[in-house]
Amino acid sequence: MITSTRAKRNQNMDVEKVFRMTGGTGDNSYAKNSSYQKKVCDMVKHITMDALQQVYLALAPKSLGIADLGCSSGSNSLSIIKDIVESVEAASCKIMIPPPEFRVYLNDLPTNDFNSIFKSLPDFYRDLNKERSGGLPLVFIAGYPGSFYGRLFPNDCLHFVHSSYSLHWLSKVPPSLYDKQGKPINRGSVHISASSPPLVSQAYYAQFQEDFSLFLRSRSEELTAGGRMVLIMLGRIGPDHVDRGNSFYWELLSRSLTILATQGEIKREDIDSYDVHFYAPTKDEMEAEIRREGSFEVERLEMLETEKELYKVSENYGTEVAMTVRAIQESMLSHHFGEGILDTLFEIYGRMVEEEMLKEEMNPITFVLVLRKL
Repeated sequence: MITSTRAKRNQNMDVEKVFRMTGGTGDNSYAKNSSYQKKVCDMVKHITMDALQQVYLALAPKSLGIADLGCSSGSNSLSIIKDIVESVEAASCKIMIPPPEFRVYLNDLPTNDFNSIFKSLPDFYRDLNKERSGGLPLVFIAGYPGSFYGRLFPNDCLHFVHSSYSLHWLSKVPPSLYDKQGKPINRGSVHISASSPPLVSQAYYAQFQEDFSLFLRSRSEELTAGGRMVLIMLGRIGPDHVDRGNSFYWELLSRSLTILATQGEIKREDIDSYDVHFYAPTKDEMEAEIRREGSFEVERLEMLETEKELYKVSENYGTEVAMTVRAIQESMLSHHFGEGILDTLFEIYGRMVEEEMLKEEMNPITFVLVLRKL
């Protein structure tokens, strides 16, 4: 039986109103399925803290403005804030000046489950204040809903920006994935695939250029001179868009949806009109936009080939990956296809991931950028 769907064509979907990580603390929530992201942040913690201390030691502000862009709804954001506070306090002790107050702005789209973060604040403050003999740090935390593809904060109010696993999400599905009659040109695939016409990768790249440039321009107004940004995002090694890295996970989602269509659970035309608003840039593509915008210099750019061992395995690797992707994509998929397909879809997806890993490793690429405001 084909499920009924009230979804409009994907090109008309308002990402800002629909897209979110799955909230709450249930089995399918982002809070329960974001250990991979946390482990990568821990891997690059030394890079993040080094950039932060450079800002603090150079500027020594009495009030330190910090933004976490794309904070989502799990514990990862408050964990990095705790690390930031402790790192700055240690630097203050070394140079024998009082630590600053901390203004912390947690940003995500308006649909984000900010309440789950706010409910965690008492535990956050309790953990922060453990084993302290001196005064407690002044940490003021606020939620800032809105798209980071545009202005969010007043001029020169930030010293440090952190964004983890957010900037590979585009502001919208590239409009030119649809022809003048509104028909999809990337039929049968939810992202760039081997069967995609060249116009598809061109459309995604153009949207990335527009979005990343706007992100940089907006942050250049909000960051004080000498401020830093640490950006952690998915990417790819070379010009080929189709590989066994990040793009392959979307290929497996396309295959999983196609199986549901052959079983009569969804319509093939609904797959044709579903496109993921995701782009994994190369190092050169990122650097080109940074040079073009002109407000930042690249202090550090590192590439990580994240491995299978980063997942905590409860049943098998495929299940862990499927749960992670579900927590990220559930809002968009349920809006387009209906909630009824999700359990079956991700059972199929998990099996496919496991089967592919037995054939050949899949190595998603992560970039870590440190940018200094000129």
